[in-house]
Amino acid sequence: MSAPTATGETALHRDAAEHLLGAYAAGKAVAPVVEAFPQATITDAYRIQQVQVARWVADGDRVRGHKVGLASAAMQRQAGVNQPDYGHLTQSMFFLEHEPIPPGTFLQPRIEPEIAFVLARPLRGPGVTVADAVSAIDFVLPALEIVDSRVADWRIGIVDTISDNASSGGVVLGATPVSPRSVDLRLTGCVLHHNGVVAATGAGGAVLGSPINSLVWLANTVGPLGIELEAGHVVLPGSMTSAQTISAGDTVATTIAGVGSVTAVMGREESQ
Repeated sequence: MSAPTATGETALHRDAAEHLLGAYAAGKAVAPVVEAFPQATITDAYRIQQVQVARWVADGDRVRGHKVGLASAAMQRQAGVNQPDYGHLTQSMFFLEHEPIPPGTFLQPRIEPEIAFVLARPLRGPGVTVADAVSAIDFVLPALEIVDSRVADWRIGIVDTISDNASSGGVVLGATPVSPRSVDLRLTGCVLHHNGVVAATGAGGAVLGSPINSLVWLANTVGPLGIELEAGHVVLPGSMTSAQTISAGDTVATTIAGVGSVTAVMGREESQ
């Protein structure tokens, strides 16, 4: 996929993008976008996000999917917002199950259990229906999304998280492909274990009533911006529980009924 174009890009968008890109470069979180750029709107935030993604693609990364953030009431309460958002998933964000993720990869990581969609056919809104979405899905996978914030202390509002690529960090996919036609994604439940202890439980219905609704929302939201959900892309529809803070050395696993299980391992810091 070619780099997304920030239509109507302005100096504000470029400067705010550099503000966030500086956190990646320095490995240190920065002040909220709304403090550094108080005039920024939600529309500006998506353009700020696109400027960063375009930079990553120009530097050799590749867009491999999208995520919907803040899709559940639990996540909206946790972040203090009242609407979902979306971000881009790039190739460098995908990590293998059970393989330790190098320490220092993230600044302020949290983890969420999700049902990942892998598309067989492209989806482009507006006008995408539930039937269109279901017919476009090749299979689903259990997934753990690692969200991260380049904004210090997670002091984010909706403009901050959108600008920061919907707080995207990493993705760990399970290896049990399942047809979406074989499981009721609204009713399927999940259990999240953090270092062997149950940390949270949830169900697919927490995600906009059904993860399928989240996929429809995404296709119809990004379509008018010229973005198509491509065949082979991974779509993360949103967390089934609240996000859990994680640290180096942690192991997190989720089991999603009818879908499977997946484990993420955070690498340990080396001894001095």
